[in-house]
Amino acid sequence: MNTHTVTPQNNTVKGPRLASIDIMRGLVMVFMLLDHVRERFYYQHKITDPITLEDTEAELFFTRILAHLCAPIFVFLTGVSAWLYANPANKPPRSAQQFLLKRGLFLVLLEVTLINFSWFGAYNALYLQVIWAIGVSMITLGLLSKLPHKWIAALGLAIVFGHNSLEFIQFSPGEWGYSLWTILHDRGPLYSSDSFTVFASYPVLPWIGVILLGYAIGPIFSRRFNSEQRQSKLVKLSILALSLMLVLRGFNIYGEDLPWQTGATCLDSVMSFLNFTKYPPSLMFILLTLGIALSLLALFEKTQNKLTDALKTYGSAPMFFYIFHLYILLIGYKLAMWGIGPNAGDIFGFAALWQVWLLTAILAVLLYFPTRAFARYKHASKQAWVKYL
Repeated sequence: MNTHTVTPQNNTVKGPRLASIDIMRGLVMVFMLLDHVRERFYYQHKITDPITLEDTEAELFFTRILAHLCAPIFVFLTGVSAWLYANPANKPPRSAQQFLLKRGLFLVLLEVTLINFSWFGAYNALYLQVIWAIGVSMITLGLLSKLPHKWIAALGLAIVFGHNSLEFIQFSPGEWGYSLWTILHDRGPLYSSDSFTVFASYPVLPWIGVILLGYAIGPIFSRRFNSEQRQSKLVKLSILALSLMLVLRGFNIYGEDLPWQTGATCLDSVMSFLNFTKYPPSLMFILLTLGIALSLLALFEKTQNKLTDALKTYGSAPMFFYIFHLYILLIGYKLAMWGIGPNAGDIFGFAALWQVWLLTAILAVLLYFPTRAFARYKHASKQAWVKYL
């Protein structure tokens, strides 16, 4: 792996620490692709939140669990990247506020237009999903970025660890606080009529906490730490997060509404233990996913092979990959409906889960080439708008 260098001409920092971030992003993009293929072509087997174990085969359960890694890792790395933007190597610190505000607003605009249309091929409903949550989180981080670093860390910890204790706060539709609390904490409809619906799918408060924690941990990726020191800190933080999760979850103390139970088999018990709430993400959900992410970041820093090179390519143009794959899946589904027709009620669906995995593998290979081409164009281009993708 190349040593850490700085190219003055484009102010780009190159080295294993940033490569590990792109590799991590790339991995979760592939997991996300798997989940979206499932949602397109295996939707006759719907998944609840938390998952209804009695109605879900183990293979489908763990396929969904892989996808759980996507949103928290991506939001967390967005916070890390924001800190790196504000603290460029060999240059004085700069404000990330304007970039975060503009990028956050851009993501919200993408969510309510191009991305929302890609899910249905029509515009009779608006679902505020993960890109919305990332955009709002970036805007919030932008507004808070001038606070002392310790305050940002403390606020992130308070939100992540405390939001589960706010579940006693409830509003009914029509009450003065309903819309705001639905956006922040309680998933639900914001507007509904015969012709149009707005639904808040990703309550943003916990994601704000996650992006603040990513920003708080950003200094670990600075030049103040060499590779060995950084890996050691990442592993220690990973062990701390996972250990805390095991204790709190093991005794059903706090951080997840659905208590786990011993099942008829060891596999049933494991599934019950890992069955966490995603909407909004519970403390257990966040500790598990970020605990895994921290260890993987340490691992990827010292790993280089053809697979990590491919993952790094996906991670270097994540928004392009995200939008492009959604439209490929939309077109592919419509072609299946036109050529084969509905075979699971009024929708088309694969007969077996292995077909979802197979199509994901094929698409991952095919999408690599346009993603690589766009990544090269983005890094070579001096146009500001390209950087937003």
